[in-house]
Amino acid sequence: MRWTLVGASTIAAEYMIAAFRAQPGDEVHRLVSSSAERGAAYAAKHGIPHSGTSLSEALADPETDAVYISTTNEKHLAEAMAAIAAGKHVLCEKPLAMTPDEAVQMVRAAEAAGVTFATNHHLRCSGSHRAIRDLIRAGRIGRVLSVRLFHAVHLPPHLQGWRIDNPAAGGGVIPDITVHDADVTRFLLDEDPVSVVAQMNASGMGQGVEDSVMSVWTMPSGAMVFSHESFTHPFAGSGLEVHGTEGSIFARGVMTQRPVGEVELITARGSETVPYSVADLYATGVAEFVAAVQGKGQPAATGADGVKSLTIALAVREAARTGQRQTISYPKI
Repeated sequence: MRWTLVGASTIAAEYMIAAFRAQPGDEVHRLVSSSAERGAAYAAKHGIPHSGTSLSEALADPETDAVYISTTNEKHLAEAMAAIAAGKHVLCEKPLAMTPDEAVQMVRAAEAAGVTFATNHHLRCSGSHRAIRDLIRAGRIGRVLSVRLFHAVHLPPHLQGWRIDNPAAGGGVIPDITVHDADVTRFLLDEDPVSVVAQMNASGMGQGVEDSVMSVWTMPSGAMVFSHESFTHPFAGSGLEVHGTEGSIFARGVMTQRPVGEVELITARGSETVPYSVADLYATGVAEFVAAVQGKGQPAATGADGVKSLTIALAVREAARTGQRQTISYPKI
């Protein structure tokens, strides 16, 4: 497959370009950037043959098979819809759009056009998270009672920008990190939250957007989920815990873009270290996307997954804004 990148982004530079090139025969063919100068420099640095500012020109190129979108959030809808209309497969960064209804438009358009459309939720491609899900599905901890996700980090300066001061571009920790934790919860438990309560704050980094949030989610099974996300915690670490009637799983340092961290299972038999694959998360996600294009299975995170994670995240924001429990209403796709 030959890929066009829409957005000269940090995530593409640090992870996605290598993930595309890790697939046998795949190429990064074009770059579309809002700045011709920045795009040319970025393309030269990363060995991308073509760059420009025109999305329509890139989409008209018959050499482009698929598009990866990693621009700011408010641009995703128009860019994805244009790519889909041009018959290109689309892998879009999370959150898919600014609203669930916009995200649904993208999913429906892709289905009508017969192209593959996916959300780049990398954590469900982590070997540690897949090992945890396998333990839960195998009944190793019995019935799940609660989940605790702690994903409070310190956003590095080179990633701050619009994420901390531009609500119109989709800034804030909720669309940036809570949306990931929503997807992780759905992936691990195979169920969707039904309601949330939350509190958010601007604790020193955000200007006009929240930079910290805590929320509690009710699951259909009766399990409770506590989720904590922040841009301002330099030493908090990250991880998740899943507690059940027959055991507990403690995963430390696993809410990350790299295949690192430790997973421990504790039951009446004692403690055991859980092994897991250390394959690259993004290369795994791209491989599953390519396979889906070839008619072999589905992407790691579908468009529908992206719609649901966005719906949950925005319900968290509304619960925090109003101080009232929000019942989550998922749009029909």
